Amino acid sequence: MTEQLRVLLADDQTLVRTGFRMILGADGIDVVAEAKNGAEAVEAARRTRPDVVLMDVRMPEMDGLEATRRILTGTPGEPRIIILTTFDLDRYVYAALAAGASGFLLKDVTPEHLTAAVRTVRTGDALLAPAITRRLVRRFAERDSGAAALHRDLASLTRRELEVLGLLARGLSNAELAARLHLAETTVKTHVARILAKLGLRDRVQAVIAAYETGLVSAGGREAAEQT
Repeated sequence: MTEQLRVLLADDQTLVRTGFRMILGADGIDVVAEAKNGAEAVEAARRTRPDVVLMDVRMPEMDGLEATRRILTGTPGEPRIIILTTFDLDRYVYAALAAGASGFLLKDVTPEHLTAAVRTVRTGDALLAPAITRRLVRRFAERDSGAAALHRDLASLTRRELEVLGLLARGLSNAELAARLHLAETTVKTHVARILAKLGLRDRVQAVIAAYETGLVSAGGREAAEQT
């Protein structure tokens, strides 16, 4: 029997938490705790060890960005975090994704999309809405000292891995990558896994951010010239 999926809800609006709890419960997903601010979310995550956290990005006392940073410390067994937001092109959302959140949802998400998103990130996949994610990253990715450090990391990637990363950043799925590169889908999965491991990234969302911040992919969507 499959273990029940455990979720923590963090949002300062009682009605939002109530609605999401009803939707998740109706689909057999267990809401193990609720929090109305970031500090409560951090404490509840440590206490209940959920599989997934639905985290409002803007909350009093401590916002969802800081709570995400405190929950995702790089230790084994950490939950996956989905950011909840009213506006998709939000610098706070971008910063939370860069900090390790696995994706984001607008608060007017449909019940079907909500439950599917929670199940998707629980399996270890990133929650990518390619067009929105690319627009978000293009708007806020900045080439600063942090990006320069990532440039050095890209030197560890092979030419093929750079190619895969560039296409991944454009929103292509594994199946689409396989078709574009004339590779087996299992081979593509291996390339993606190696890219994440070499760059120390949690998932595809962070890979997209790294591709833009390092200049591998430009704001116009074209890959930067490869350095070999």
